Amino acid sequence: MLRTRVTEMLGVAIPILQAPMSWVSRAQLVAATSEAGGFGILEAGSGDLAAMTAEVASMADRTGNPFGVNLPLNLLRNRSIEVAGYLDVVQAAGVKVLTTSAGDPRPVLPMLKARGFRVLHVVGTLAAAQRAEEAGADGLIVEGSEGGGFKQPGGASTMVLLPLVTSNTDLPVVAAGGVVDGVSMAAAFALGAEGVQMGTALVASQESPVHANYKAALVAAAETDTVLLNENTKPTIRALRTAHSLALCGQVVTLAEFDRADDLYRDGDMDASLAGAGQSVGRIDRIRPVAEILADTIAEFHATVARLAASCAATGART
Repeated sequence: MLRTRVTEMLGVAIPILQAPMSWVSRAQLVAATSEAGGFGILEAGSGDLAAMTAEVASMADRTGNPFGVNLPLNLLRNRSIEVAGYLDVVQAAGVKVLTTSAGDPRPVLPMLKARGFRVLHVVGTLAAAQRAEEAGADGLIVEGSEGGGFKQPGGASTMVLLPLVTSNTDLPVVAAGGVVDGVSMAAAFALGAEGVQMGTALVASQESPVHANYKAALVAAAETDTVLLNENTKPTIRALRTAHSLALCGQVVTLAEFDRADDLYRDGDMDASLAGAGQSVGRIDRIRPVAEILADTIAEFHATVARLAASCAATGART
């Protein structure tokens, strides 16, 4: 166990959140994360309300541990999805914590708080963090530009953004972007985080519902094998380097690029759509169970902190 304000808020044993990745963060992955002591988060970005509702309902048969749901605000609005009706289903399933992303949380936070939800908002800038805090968010997920999927246009890396935000807020902060193991988790805590969110590392897990071709591509990729599309416009997307994503470099990419997402994520056609991946992909060398990934991360985190403490103590003794 590792107790922080994040674990207390989420009601979990270890402060590791599973990123709510569109087409990926379905019930089997979410439940595996929660069963391993972390905090699984169901995605809603793929936009199929019936499927989303079914995924929430299926969680009762998969885990009795806490899990959350993500609301990607602009994506839901663009698809004309009625948030209030979906929240009825979410609340009936016993969900107590939501994450909000991809949009301004201020219009929806009063409704979410009135329903009794705790809310962590995903931010990619200091200004967004300050707005979310002023609006009443309970915590922040600070997402660096090296992470996969939808990003902040012109965003900063975790190494720059995380200490900037943590030094300017009193809210509990979860670090996202580049976190793949215990060493990177320890680095995030050194910069002020009280929890971490892992995405790419869990796409490459046994319980991830994506096709084996996608997982194999993640294992084979180097740290340079991602591309950043629409770098200064929305939607900025970091995806795995493929023939398809390379052909889109320099073009204006729209959400229509995900119209054939199922052909990639479910059927393994790597040129059908964009395969989200962060730069941490270069540190993934095999497919493992979620429970093993989380257990090894926590063990390495503690070992790294102990090693640093011992090294600093030894250096101090010599001076």
